[in-house]
Amino acid sequence: MGINLSKGQKVDLTKTNPGLVNVTVGLGWDTNKYDGGNDFDLDSSVFLLGSNGKCSSESDFVFYNNTTGAGGAVVHTGDNRTGDGAGDDEAVNINLSTVPASIEKIAFSITIHDAEARGQNFGQVNNSYVRILNADSGEELIRYDLGEDFSIETAVVVGELYRHSGEWKFNAIGSGYQGGLGALVTDFGLN
Repeated sequence: MGINLSKGQKVDLTKTNPGLVNVTVGLGWDTNKYDGGNDFDLDSSVFLLGSNGKCSSESDFVFYNNTTGAGGAVVHTGDNRTGDGAGDDEAVNINLSTVPASIEKIAFSITIHDAEARGQNFGQVNNSYVRILNADSGEELIRYDLGEDFSIETAVVVGELYRHSGEWKFNAIGSGYQGGLGALVTDFGLN
């Protein structure tokens, strides 16, 4: 069993797991019982960030319509439109050894598709989490359960992998945003 993190906690990933190269970042969620007449469609997205905390181009935004980034080092496995069932709802595979040196952080977010039009927000979502697995062994190394801290937010930056002294670390962020994916894209330097 991996390390369970709290909001704001940072932990070594590669230093405590020597030889770790391939990781899978699994993201999951459930929706509360709610009858607004619309289905929930949550999406995970990945932002590949330089030293300035911004994406250098559109190709540094990895999601269901652009599933590969960082020259193939980061691969989104696809869109799950329902979130039904147990386990990860969406996942991202990363080869840490081939992430270009210009990318210092890899930020993971979950957004609600068309949230404003559908009258949906993270107050109607529970059991949200991000976890990092050793992709070769399937062992869960790190898990961060987001809790029920959100109400009106339509996007959440759940965490980030980042480089520190030649090693990869993970930061459990859990920061909510209003304005959905558009607000995140703008914050990370894209139009």
